[in-house]
Amino acid sequence: MFKTEFRTFSEYVIVCPMRKTSPEIGEYYHIFNRGNNKQLIFFDDWDYGRFIFLIMCLQSFLSFDNIRRYVDPIVRNRVSNTPLIKKSVVDEVAKDRYVDLVCFSLMSNHFHLIVGEKEENGIARYMHKVLLAYTKYTNTKHEKSGHVFQGPYKIVHIEDNEQLLHLSAYIHRNPRDLHRWKNKEHLYPWSSYQDFIGTNRWGELLNTSSIHEQFESKEEYRQFVETSGAKEKDILEDVLLD
Repeated sequence: MFKTEFRTFSEYVIVCPMRKTSPEIGEYYHIFNRGNNKQLIFFDDWDYGRFIFLIMCLQSFLSFDNIRRYVDPIVRNRVSNTPLIKKSVVDEVAKDRYVDLVCFSLMSNHFHLIVGEKEENGIARYMHKVLLAYTKYTNTKHEKSGHVFQGPYKIVHIEDNEQLLHLSAYIHRNPRDLHRWKNKEHLYPWSSYQDFIGTNRWGELLNTSSIHEQFESKEEYRQFVETSGAKEKDILEDVLLD
């Protein structure tokens, strides 16, 4: 089921060139990327499910064969109150991970993540693995070659707790921009919002506690997401990347 990580230096340079931001252990970061020339990066549910599997299960040194069998339950049960990844896999990844995934939102041509650095170069290693794996997958599936993403991912340090809370709300409101999901973003299957206000589908692989512990209840967090937009312009000025 699992195998050790394989990486070549040339692959690392192509996907993750040297960058100015050097994440510090224990700190959180906003990570963003979009499709090359703002083109789509997710064409169907299987693409969304694949990327979610990657951001969940590549948080450690493990890699996986036959990924389709792991993605299948994510796609088929995407709006669910039950775990979408087997507990044995969750336990194996969680015991030796080098990043801390806090929240995510995947849109058709871009994505947002909040990720914590658990060990030196953890985020760089993590994003390299995720973007390389997804690029190989989508180019093979669509019989293409070349860049899927518009350059290297963007990353910015989240300076304080206020920014962390408001950025999570901003990310969880992203699906409002889609007509189908306007005012229904809590049902959008390709973000972590439903995991914050309902059952966490990913167990230990999604660290909801860093935000949950600051609210009396999940409903209070939901109200925060719904009402905090007007206050965010100044608070998030330095961490918005799109």
